[in-house]
Amino acid sequence: MTILVTGGAGYIGSHMVLELLDVGEQVVVLDNLSTGFAAAVPQLAKFIVGDVGGADLVGGILANEKIKAIMHFAAKTVVPESVSDPLGYYLNNTAEARTLLECAVEAGVKNFIFSSTAAVYGDPEQNPVTEDEMLKPVSPYGRSKLMVEWMLADTAEAHDLRYVVLRYFNVAGADPGGRSGQSTANATHLIKVAVQAALGHRAGMEVFGTDYPTPDGSCVRDNIQVTDLAHAHMDALHHLRAGGNSLTCNCGYESGYSVLEVVEMVKKVSGVEFPVKISGRRPGDSAAVIAANGRLKSVLGWTPNQDDLGEIIRQVLEWEHHLEKSLGDK
Repeated sequence: MTILVTGGAGYIGSHMVLELLDVGEQVVVLDNLSTGFAAAVPQLAKFIVGDVGGADLVGGILANEKIKAIMHFAAKTVVPESVSDPLGYYLNNTAEARTLLECAVEAGVKNFIFSSTAAVYGDPEQNPVTEDEMLKPVSPYGRSKLMVEWMLADTAEAHDLRYVVLRYFNVAGADPGGRSGQSTANATHLIKVAVQAALGHRAGMEVFGTDYPTPDGSCVRDNIQVTDLAHAHMDALHHLRAGGNSLTCNCGYESGYSVLEVVEMVKKVSGVEFPVKISGRRPGDSAAVIAANGRLKSVLGWTPNQDDLGEIIRQVLEWEHHLEKSLGDK
């Protein structure tokens, strides 16, 4: 049964493709390469360059490739950028997802796994935050993802389609086997930025806000390792294939680190001191967001295997060295 992975040339999507291929699944990747990399797509996957919002293209793929399930990763994901470009986010994340859903219904695709975000919670009333927390996103990014969750729920009520929504917390790390990682040069992921500062790829880094109501004043986040996240998607796929009901789950470790704690851990693991500038808050950032993951564990049977911050940082360091070597070989 062939699976369509949208955004499969990107950071998280490429790890999902590896996970699917590792267990013998047939995979088609659709990615417009706006932020992804063709080199990140393994040769065993069929790769098509294009937009998920192209109805004719997507409809043809679903029919010709006999797609039985869709894993939808393609999206814009930078919170501050969404504040300055809300219409771009609503087009890319919401409108194009609607087109993809319509094509899925028309093609009779019954299983849909959606890459959502903890940003749908905004500033939660309590942490760890459960899936039943009030949804009050504070950024266009979070709202653009929440709209897709609503569309999925409404579509599943009207058509023969079941879904799993996975709300990611902060995604970090790289494939433990060194096959993929975060390759975007100007990525905003905290650990990657700090590692690049440690390696001298950046002159230093900024910490945005130290006046939040947290123990050290910096934002607190739950950092889930990217391969553990891919395993959660596999568990979701097994759930749907077994006839499981539509479901929404948080993806995180139920523990968090502050920005300043992460920076200090990067310095410790790398053995390098680097400049850290304290700046004001960024628009759209929440003070603290930590996942309650009981539903992911109890319903989908997920078990974390990579939940060690030091090891996650080591993976990112190794991936950055790999990128250095790749550039040096060109």
